[in-house]
Amino acid sequence: MLSSVLSSARAIQMNILIIRAFITLREMRATHTDLSRKIDEFDRKQQEHGEQLAAVCSIVNDLIETPETPKRRIGFGAADQN
Repeated sequence: MLSSVLSSARAIQMNILIIRAFITLREMRATHTDLSRKIDEFDRKQQEHGEQLAAVCSIVNDLIETPETPKRRIGFGAADQN
């Protein structure tokens, strides 16, 4: 945490404020079921959109990559001599 890295009074105060903010958010989520349901729905949609975006990126990358064709050698080779 911040206070363990900086070792100052201000860092300790900020660390305590951050922890209190997360505790308040957790309490609000526990008491407000609508808020909790909306957060869960948002997380689900975000995950779904992330999967769709990954699929689109994969398709675009496949389209961007050009297949490598073997290069034709110029000149005569040992197999061509008879």
